Amino acid sequence: MSFTDNLKKSLGFEEDDFGTAYGIGDYGEDEFFEDEFTSISPEQTFYEIVLIRPKSVDDMDYIFDQIVEENNPVILDLKFLEKQSEKDFRQAGEILKLLRHQYGAEAILLSQSEDKNLIIVTPSRVKLVRKD
Repeated sequence: MSFTDNLKKSLGFEEDDFGTAYGIGDYGEDEFFEDEFTSISPEQTFYEIVLIRPKSVDDMDYIFDQIVEENNPVILDLKFLEKQSEKDFRQAGEILKLLRHQYGAEAILLSQSEDKNLIIVTPSRVKLVRKD
C-alpha cells in the first residue's frame, strides 16, 4: 500500500468503499467520462470600466473603440468639451447618438452640474437598469 493510499484511507476517501457503499460498483473512470472534455467559458471574462474626460474628438474615437470593439463600459465627463469647443461637443453628441442607434449601446446621464457632465455608455451586451 502506497503513501497516498494510506492517506486516502486515513481521511476516509477510500475509493473502493465509496463505490460499493452507494451501489456504484467497481467501474473505471473511462466508463464515467468521455475522452474529450468540453470547457465552457464566457466570451469576455471581465469588463474594464473606463473613466475618461475627452479633450478632443480623437478621445471620442477611443471611447467608440472601447464600446464597440472591446465591449467595455465607459463613464465620460463631457464638461471639458462643452466649455472648450461647441463644435467638438456637438460631434461628441453625434458619436453618442451613433453608438445608441447603430450599435445598440445604452447611455444614461449620471450627473450634471457646473463642473461635471457624467454619462455612462455601455455596449449592447451590458444592460443598464435604471431605478428611480
